[in-house]
Amino acid sequence: MVFLILSIICSVSVGAIFKLARRYSIAISQIVAANYIFALVLCYFFFSPNLADVGIGAPWKIYVSLGILLPTIFLFLALSIKEVGIVKTDAAQRLSLFIPILAAWLLFGENFNGLKITAFGIAFPALLLILNKPSENTKNNWMYPAIVLMGFGLIDILFKQIALFTHLPYTTSLFVVFGLALILMIVVVGYEIVFKKAKFNFKNLLFGGLVGIFNFGNILFYLKAHQSFAENPSTVFAGMNMGVILVGSLTGVFIFKEKLSKMNYVGLFLALMAIVLIVFSQK
Repeated sequence: MVFLILSIICSVSVGAIFKLARRYSIAISQIVAANYIFALVLCYFFFSPNLADVGIGAPWKIYVSLGILLPTIFLFLALSIKEVGIVKTDAAQRLSLFIPILAAWLLFGENFNGLKITAFGIAFPALLLILNKPSENTKNNWMYPAIVLMGFGLIDILFKQIALFTHLPYTTSLFVVFGLALILMIVVVGYEIVFKKAKFNFKNLLFGGLVGIFNFGNILFYLKAHQSFAENPSTVFAGMNMGVILVGSLTGVFIFKEKLSKMNYVGLFLALMAIVLIVFSQK
């Protein structure tokens, strides 16, 4: 249970760091780039991936897709936290779990039981209520959390495809994906510095390092939690998703003073119910 709690804390901490970073003069692209530098170093240190095993037969199409999608969605994650806050962004990210489930039904012919159908029936209005803003706020950038939801859902599908490729350890594939994501972000940061005259700021490296450490910690402790609950993975699945929504909500409301309407709270409650139903539907 300790590993699961640590994974939840690391996940919410990433959002909190982005929230804190907006108070300073920062470049999100430089933070995301630095994040992958630290994540790569930690991945190599803890998992010791053998890159000699990565050959032509590796799922390079999936690697490249993730290498592009991961940093892109990370940028939108930061924008979403800036525009609508941690509470709604974390909820949107966790509700993304319905995307691969829906894909399993529509694309891979998986049978749906009553619990799954009910969960989907609850998840949709939950998302609408979570993303709804009080009437006095005329600016409602729902597009950013919506992209976060769709993006993380697609990322989950691609990572599940990598998990099916048993010729390479999952952590080796993760290292390759991080490397490709870093290459893309180096190109983006280089373009901004050369053509847009952006300046490198040490604060970006500092915040990026923190994001990278907590981002990797989230992955490391999540894997360890699954090892600890090997016979009951649904415990990790439910605990992680509900924990992030609850802790993220508490962090946003009490630490960053984010304002939520009654409908937002109803939406968060419905989101937790939907996740619980999905977990029970897997048994």
